[in-house]
Amino acid sequence: MDTFADPGRADRAPFAGRERELARLDALSSARADGAGPAAVDVTGEPGIGKTRLLTEFAVRARGRGATVLHGRAGSAPADGTPFQPFVDAFADLDPRDHATPPDLAGLAELVEHAAPVRRIATALGRVVTPGLVLLLDDLHGADAASVALVDHLLRHPPRAPVLLVLARRERQTPPALASVLARADDAGTLARVALGPLTPEECAQGPGAGLPPGPARDIHAASGGNPLYYRALALTRAHRSEASGPAPMAALLDELAPLGRTERSLVEAVAVLGPRATPELLATVTREDAGADPWPAPWPGPGGDPGRPTEEGADGPPRPSPRPGAGDAPFPSPPRGALGVASRSPAPREAPGTVPCSSVPGVVGAALRELVRRDLVRAEHDGRVLAPRHPALSELLLGTLDPWRRRELHRRAAAALAAVGAPVTERAPHLVRAATVWDPVTAAELVEAAERITAADPSRAADWLGAVLDLLPDAPEHHGTRRELTLKRAGALGSAGRVAESRDLLHRLIDDGHGEGGAEGAEPRTSAVLLCAFTERHLGRYPEADALLRRELERAPGPRPDLRTRLVVEWGCRALFAARYPEVRPVVAETLDAARRRHDDAGTAEVLTLAALGEVYEGETAAARVHAAEAAALTDSFTDGRLADHPESLVRLGWSEAFLERYGTAERHTTRGIAMARRAGRPFALSQLLLCSAYVHLLTGRVGTALDRAEEALAVVRALGGAELVGFGRAIRATVLLHARPLGDPEVPAAAEEAAATVGTAEGWWATQARCMLAHTVPVDQDPHRVREVLLRAGGDRDLSRLQPSLRPGYLEVLTGAALAAGDLPEAERVARRALAEAESLGLPVQRSAALRAWGRVLARRGEAAAAARAFTEAAGDSARSGAALREAQGLLLAAPQFQASGDAEQAAGAWRGGRRLAVEAGARMLVDLADRTRPAPPRGDGTGGRLAVLTPREREISALVAEGLTNQAVADRLCLSPRTVESHVARVYRKTGVETRAGLASLVVRDERAAGQSLRG
Repeated sequence: MDTFADPGRADRAPFAGRERELARLDALSSARADGAGPAAVDVTGEPGIGKTRLLTEFAVRARGRGATVLHGRAGSAPADGTPFQPFVDAFADLDPRDHATPPDLAGLAELVEHAAPVRRIATALGRVVTPGLVLLLDDLHGADAASVALVDHLLRHPPRAPVLLVLARRERQTPPALASVLARADDAGTLARVALGPLTPEECAQGPGAGLPPGPARDIHAASGGNPLYYRALALTRAHRSEASGPAPMAALLDELAPLGRTERSLVEAVAVLGPRATPELLATVTREDAGADPWPAPWPGPGGDPGRPTEEGADGPPRPSPRPGAGDAPFPSPPRGALGVASRSPAPREAPGTVPCSSVPGVVGAALRELVRRDLVRAEHDGRVLAPRHPALSELLLGTLDPWRRRELHRRAAAALAAVGAPVTERAPHLVRAATVWDPVTAAELVEAAERITAADPSRAADWLGAVLDLLPDAPEHHGTRRELTLKRAGALGSAGRVAESRDLLHRLIDDGHGEGGAEGAEPRTSAVLLCAFTERHLGRYPEADALLRRELERAPGPRPDLRTRLVVEWGCRALFAARYPEVRPVVAETLDAARRRHDDAGTAEVLTLAALGEVYEGETAAARVHAAEAAALTDSFTDGRLADHPESLVRLGWSEAFLERYGTAERHTTRGIAMARRAGRPFALSQLLLCSAYVHLLTGRVGTALDRAEEALAVVRALGGAELVGFGRAIRATVLLHARPLGDPEVPAAAEEAAATVGTAEGWWATQARCMLAHTVPVDQDPHRVREVLLRAGGDRDLSRLQPSLRPGYLEVLTGAALAAGDLPEAERVARRALAEAESLGLPVQRSAALRAWGRVLARRGEAAAAARAFTEAAGDSARSGAALREAQGLLLAAPQFQASGDAEQAAGAWRGGRRLAVEAGARMLVDLADRTRPAPPRGDGTGGRLAVLTPREREISALVAEGLTNQAVADRLCLSPRTVESHVARVYRKTGVETRAGLASLVVRDERAAGQSLRG
């Protein structure tokens, strides 16, 4: 049955998601009442999808229209061979008041009950009068042969009366005879089909999931696949919704398991336990002890068949066992080593397509598997090599009904069976962890190995497996070293999984325990715990805590071994860098770098070099930063990915150093390599920052779409990791990319930036400061210049923004200049712009110099010095172009265009505008494209060929005119005796020079130019 709510209760779940199907049934019923339309409706769908619920709701409507509605179900009575069983069940619902309704429905019921010939029953149905009769036959896949024959007759000879059959069935369980009948009727047009699919999350929230919180509702919908029955069952078991209306959905599921014998029930449970490894051979091994309790079935029937045993086709109920084991039955064998399974008795029957192969499993198991497939409790996949529950949620629900001892025993058997066939330890681990109850070194070693193998792909599961080992590990002195090692591994896995609070608690406990341990045995795990804990604290923005941990460990006597000391110093330097206090650690970093070089520690040297490069470029010491970054890049490029996987933060620092040094090509190369490595190695902290760096580089180099993709992915990662500063910075990068990706003035952009700034709260680290500064970029300066100034001054500390990163400060001073101009404070704008120029010159970074030049150009433009402003903007564009910052180049050209126009140089204005707009279009920078379209310079006046067409060659103008006439490239080529490819090249150059993007746009431009020329001549 497919009911997921009790239709008899007034408080049943709302009927959501089936309005369209219900309307179709209403329409078909009305048509049938008028003597038209198909004689029957075939309602199909997966078990639990809501077929019965749909029929019940339709019955209420049909009765409301005055029709007599009878609802029967195949298999509702014991299988006693009663013919016309679903029809008999339907007429049992006959209301005594309907007995006198012509024709005599009671007489019709007697014909069915006494198994009258099909033709007589059909003739009686043909005498039904308006308002008509609706027969709802549920679970028709279990119908007897007589019922199938009657349905066949009614579909081939539809009654000339208002009679509608509504048939509901499970397609996979429909026997071939019934499927053939329905297929013929569908072809003949006497049958209408209604297929029920899964409900959407919104429909489930209105119906079976009403009242669930959004988060659990989404998870349950994903697990249920939108199937209402499984949705309600999962909601009941996961959320303990005892107040759910209607009968417990588990009852409907367990009802299907009730007729199963011991072997079949054990196999269903084993399928649920084994999951994707549920092969027939493994199932036979896991259920061997249970199968022995059942009598062995008789041998497969010979050519004459066995009347005591149902055949594959038309079987109804489980196979009938023989009273004793057959003489040919051998004891249940174990799988031989190196074989895929065990040989069964010979000869084996030929398998029908889609059935379970029985050649490699004993007869009792093979027969039971066939029965389960026939009942559609399990489904054979990959040509029967693997079996799975008919729905993924069935495993969870079924295992939830087992007592814990039974579950544990099944998992123990599954682990043993998988080990016997050589399955990898990662496949055995889920069973080992559920079966283990006492300490076993062998099992523990396997679980630790499995956790190490999957940490990169599934750190949360790895942490749980390690936790299970720790729970069973005896608290004895000889195991203390093992406990420290496993605790450190688990803390690392928890951190990678985003379970940072759990990780931090474990690390604190480990550090505290390490204080009481003497000698080197306890020192190394403690130092490793300090490193991991300080790393976690730093990413959570707890810089004082990280500093205190690292200082104490560095000052401990005796100190850590040299390689661990290097890592401690690097982490301490990163803490200082992100707290904007790098100069404090510069001397120690230099000493550590010398020491790493002296002992030829290449990995340690690269770690310190990347820290030094990022620290120096942050402070504006670009010359030293370039030297460090170049040496670090050379070392890093010589490392394999496997070696780099142990130092993922090194690539993060190198990528950001190169991005700030405006070496965008090498930054992109290293971040791309780092992203791939971090994904494989399961390093989410490194992955998030590499993605953010990649987004920043892609944005500046004019690939806005890719930048947004990287920013979105990074934000998803950092949300899982937590930490207000990191999340705020991720949101700020996304908001900055959105600024350029969305149309000019899109309200989502400042809203996203405000959310980023609000996320960091009162934090003062580097991430928090950058998040606030990026907000200043997104606030419309012409609408709220005071807000822009307020944001920047709060982040920068004073009107020179001295607290901001020196290597990025000219860019922020440009924004501050724009705010001063928008507020009408020209002297302040001039002062800020001059400071930007001075700082940019000392940096030697072209993109930062271009920002300072744009700031100065804005001041010149406000002073009315249009020609000088145009030169400043053009020079800024040139600086950006030399570094490959296409987005900033486009910005400079688009700012230059109106200044050229104001100075009277229309051709330069047109050229700058076209170049800037082309770069913006190629970059996917919608905001700059909109800005360009709003500031399009007027065409220069000339001799009739002026305007934007003035830059074209005579041949290009000729081709443009023909395109404007509507000629295709081929037609233009034919007229001018050119090749089509030559015409295509000319048209492409015309597009590039004029800034248009379509043939229609070019035609419009030609028409406007001709009109302008005509007006010029008339003038």
